[in-house]
Amino acid sequence: MTTLDPDPAAEDPVAAVDALVAEIAPVLRPPAVRRRDVVMVTGPWLAGVSAVAGVLAERLRQWPVVEAAELPPGEVPTAVVFVVSAAAAMTESDCALLDAAAAHTDVVIGVVSKIDVHRQWREMQQTAREALADYAPRYRDVAWVGAAAAPERGEPRVDDLVAELAKQLGDSDVQRRNRLRSWEFQLRTDADRIDRDARAEGRRARVTLLQEQRDEVVRQRRMSKSERVIGLRSRIAQARVQLSYFARKRCASVRGELAEDAAGMTRRRLPQFEAYVRGRLEEVVADVDQGVSEHLADVAQELGLSGDAAATTSTPQFETGAPALSSRRLETQLMTLLGAGFGLGVALALSRLFANLAPGLTAAGAVACVVVGVAVTVWVVRIRGLLRDRAVLDRWVGEATAALRSALQELVALRVVAAESALTAELAERNETEAVRAADRIAGLDRELREHAAATARAAAVRDRQLPTLHRALAAVRSELGGSVRLDGGEAKLGPPRGPGGSVRLDGGEAKLGPPRGPGGSARLDGGEAKLGPPRGPGGSARLDGGEAKLGAPRGPGGSVRLDGGEAKLGPPRGPHELGQLDPPNTARTAAD
Repeated sequence: MTTLDPDPAAEDPVAAVDALVAEIAPVLRPPAVRRRDVVMVTGPWLAGVSAVAGVLAERLRQWPVVEAAELPPGEVPTAVVFVVSAAAAMTESDCALLDAAAAHTDVVIGVVSKIDVHRQWREMQQTAREALADYAPRYRDVAWVGAAAAPERGEPRVDDLVAELAKQLGDSDVQRRNRLRSWEFQLRTDADRIDRDARAEGRRARVTLLQEQRDEVVRQRRMSKSERVIGLRSRIAQARVQLSYFARKRCASVRGELAEDAAGMTRRRLPQFEAYVRGRLEEVVADVDQGVSEHLADVAQELGLSGDAAATTSTPQFETGAPALSSRRLETQLMTLLGAGFGLGVALALSRLFANLAPGLTAAGAVACVVVGVAVTVWVVRIRGLLRDRAVLDRWVGEATAALRSALQELVALRVVAAESALTAELAERNETEAVRAADRIAGLDRELREHAAATARAAAVRDRQLPTLHRALAAVRSELGGSVRLDGGEAKLGPPRGPGGSVRLDGGEAKLGPPRGPGGSARLDGGEAKLGPPRGPGGSARLDGGEAKLGAPRGPGGSVRLDGGEAKLGPPRGPHELGQLDPPNTARTAAD
């Protein structure tokens, strides 16, 4: 005779829960927490947590009582006592504190402390119950008690708390439900993480930022290239106008100076005048050349380019010739004749004057008049020759400055063209360098965008592959914690059964289930589950595994629905996984034939 070994999962509720989840999702690892047989007392600041913990430690000697700070990371309690003060309403941060403390624990008891000094503690207890139920549906069935752990007078009033805690800790289903709650937290966390990774809100923001940066790089590249080309052309055009004006102005200035010098020319300085003029013209050429170089260097510096474009080129040559001062024979003869006639006239006039004034000095006067006439003749001829030389020099200066102006204009044009060519070539090289740099930057952004796209696709694939399994496992865990029954389109959560053929909790209400109608019909209560078939009509009935539940038409989203002659109140939906609820004061009876 062979004796079968008992199934460990049937004896160990934790192993049974792990086996249930592993049957749906074998790849999932169990929750990485260690359950300690302790009662943890926690709550907001100044709520009386330490006082409640101290009293419970004295009254519950078989259960160690700790506060939240005494549990190391990775360890979770068997039960959580959440203490709030009757002096202040429960806030959302208090709910979040409880949610973090009881993430792996199903046994939760709410305590309103300091009831000895706050007479309105029952109203505060109801407010706390409603606030906690609104925060998370799992807390709708949390038991709330009042307590005075450290009263000003009398003994501590914690009997209700001790009784409720002993009642819940004495339930044989505590380990199983705590393990289910750990699995629910882990499955919900994993599902939220996978869904969050697939939604990739942070990645989408990063992708948007990368796309904006890419567009900005392309726009800056295009704008900077156009701005530099336009700036170069504008500055070259301005330089051409300014340098041409500078050359003309410089030529006009030297023309005036040389004309003034020619007008005051004397016989003594006449031989050096030509060399002087040529030297002055060379100085003007050098000044203009230096001015052009400096101006083009400034243009290159303003454009952010090198100054090599302003390097000097060969100075243009110009011919001025020599002034025509020697070929004046006919003019000299004519001036000599005219001067002799003028001197003769002067001599005759003086001789007549002397003859009338001093007849005795006629001979001496005649000699003197001849001398004066010859002197006047020589003076007239020399003066006329000097004036003629000045006129020739003035004309020659004009021709020389005109030639100089043409040469300087040619110099300016050549230098500007050379500078434009050099700057354009250098600007093209810089544009090419920046284009390469921008292309590298764009390639890096595109590479990161492709990586984000691939990561998003991988996350979506992981979500599509793992999320349905996680949802099935989560639905199974929540079904074990409290199943659901659909009432004419609404949904009500079913708690664990109280007994075969007995009653099952329906979100605080009760649904009485009778015995099955026959061999072909059944009403399953294993784990708190009652199966309803499809309704036959808005005011018809729904099959209950062979039995029937009469369903009337709903009166509204928060109204009621007739259930076999009775009424079940349906409240508004509480969350994405719970479509409706039954008001606690109402009881619905489902009679199976």
